Amino acid sequence: MSEHRQRMSRRIWMIGGITVLLLFGAAEGYRYYMYQSIQKTAQQIHEPIERPVVQKQQRPKPAVLKKQTPISFLLMGVDERKGDRGRADSLIVLTVNPNEKSIKMVSIPRDTRTEIVGKGKLDKINHSYAFGGAGMTVATVEKYLDIPIDYYIKVNMESFKDIVDAVGGVTVNNPFAFTYNGTRFEKGAITLNGAKALKYARMRYDDPRGDFGREDRQKQIIEAVIQKGESLSAFVHYDDLLAAVAKNVKTNLTLQQMKEIQSQYKEAHEHVEQLHLKGRGTKINGIFYVVIPEKERLSVSDTLKAHLEMKPKRTGS
Repeated sequence: MSEHRQRMSRRIWMIGGITVLLLFGAAEGYRYYMYQSIQKTAQQIHEPIERPVVQKQQRPKPAVLKKQTPISFLLMGVDERKGDRGRADSLIVLTVNPNEKSIKMVSIPRDTRTEIVGKGKLDKINHSYAFGGAGMTVATVEKYLDIPIDYYIKVNMESFKDIVDAVGGVTVNNPFAFTYNGTRFEKGAITLNGAKALKYARMRYDDPRGDFGREDRQKQIIEAVIQKGESLSAFVHYDDLLAAVAKNVKTNLTLQQMKEIQSQYKEAHEHVEQLHLKGRGTKINGIFYVVIPEKERLSVSDTLKAHLEMKPKRTGS
């Protein structure tokens, strides 16, 4: 795999990878010793979703992991704060086909205008989380892309600083200097603790690329955490690391499913393709939205369906 594809592979697993890798990848040689702690953490982060009853599930029966059925993930970076459920600021859909040994990824702009399932109204797609949590977000993304979402993995970005501190801080390459909330971030390689990492990942308005620039900085932070988690130095703080994951991550994946995915799907990262939903920003009734042309949405939907080995169909949704 080329160096570029290796970087892409790490980035697309930015949220899901931190869960699976920290629980299994980094602990490869310590599984017997750490098993009880890992098992406890997996139980703490396990959270089944409740979908709105108005939404018919795209996949009525669960995918059979042992048969290497192509599967999908919704990765959510959620900005939750005390007393506020928050919104899903990062929405990334991954489809994984172990037969083709490939992954396809698409990031859904947070301001995408679509129907919120369970609310019956058009709104920004990231508001689905504020209205109905992970279940409503999963259902809304399923309807928007017309594909099943088998698993979700959610990271609370507000408390993500705990994970950064647990691995002893991270180093990132900052493309340009800026100041945010009283903290100066110089251009080039900078080392960040948890509090600074959160500020670094949040800045948006002074970035010439806006949300896209912020998304890249979030990817930088999470990729850096994964890299630290792969190193033996992180084991010094392994209990802190598991505690931070338990506090900040939720998923409907069970421990057994994580193990089966690692075993049956690990070669899929050999071929990675990033898809794009290209839209335009516009104001409707004074509110900013990203509007994705229907042709563009259907094209991405059909590509993901083919990758999941489903028959493409038009829903008109």
